[in-house]
Amino acid sequence: MNFLWPQFLWGLTLLPWLVLLYVWLQRRRGRRALSYASLSLVREALGGGVWRRHVPPALLWLALAVLLLAAARPVATLSLPSDQQTIMLAMDVSGSMRATDVQPNRLVASQQAAKAFLKQLPRQVRVGIVAFAGSAQVVQPITLSREDLNAAIDRFQLQRATAIGSAIVVALSELFPGQVDLASVTYGRSSDPFAPQGQAIDQPPAGKKPFQPVPPGSYSSAAIILLTDGQRTTGVDTVEAAQMAADRGVRVYTVGIGTVSGEVIGFEGWSMRVRLDEETLKAVARDTRGEYFYAGTADNLRQVYESLSSRLTVEKRETEVSGLLALLGALLVLLASGLSLLWFHRVA
Repeated sequence: MNFLWPQFLWGLTLLPWLVLLYVWLQRRRGRRALSYASLSLVREALGGGVWRRHVPPALLWLALAVLLLAAARPVATLSLPSDQQTIMLAMDVSGSMRATDVQPNRLVASQQAAKAFLKQLPRQVRVGIVAFAGSAQVVQPITLSREDLNAAIDRFQLQRATAIGSAIVVALSELFPGQVDLASVTYGRSSDPFAPQGQAIDQPPAGKKPFQPVPPGSYSSAAIILLTDGQRTTGVDTVEAAQMAADRGVRVYTVGIGTVSGEVIGFEGWSMRVRLDEETLKAVARDTRGEYFYAGTADNLRQVYESLSSRLTVEKRETEVSGLLALLGALLVLLASGLSLLWFHRVA
């Protein structure tokens, strides 16, 4: 806990002296009581019950301590509902998503889970959708309309290749309009390391100031959820794109669907083995301060989205709590006064 006005904390050093003063006054009161002929009359005058007479002063002492803390304006880190949250869903629509190891198939399972996820989100959370295969494109700009989002998910069409890194870059361009130069992204990048790769994706346009990175995970107003079942085969390098997200403080939560060992799928006379690149997805989540989830079944996938829904609708923020402490101090004063009136018929 931090304090905006820590100089008021010096007032706490007076509290032990108040305790000593109270003890001295009680002893002095006790010596005066010995002059009475009947100690029973003294006890009756004191209100009966030795411990009761110490409760109101103790509450007042505690109230003073709490009010001094409130005066120092304490700031605490609290988990509070996010009121300006934006989520980008980047969903794989490559041909491997037709595999049936996740029933009824990977694509349908991901569509159903995404819709359930949208239904659970608070209405004030804005969502955008990026679909990616050989290239990545925004299929639904950021919106509050759940109907438009569901319609965009229903329109998914399977395509060839997998450009995971490009999906991250396109999602960033939607979160930061005008700040991400998509012209520098070569969507047709080959997985061949000897193929020409073009310029760096985060190179600032001519005439603009160089981009200043921020700490990874520090941008709490938005996040990216990346769902894929395979390995990158084209487009921007996945790790390079993840670093681009990390430099902007955006967390990327990665969801792997399918099997790590791979599965051979066939379609219209061609066949291919598709594998889940867990190591890269874990690296993306780690570098951006997100989290990796494995969804081997449709039920697992729904549970992953349920977990993400609860994580992404709250955020940790530094909040001043002096008002709460002031309220607590006032309640302690009222309690001390009420007990004193009840027991001794006076405000002590």
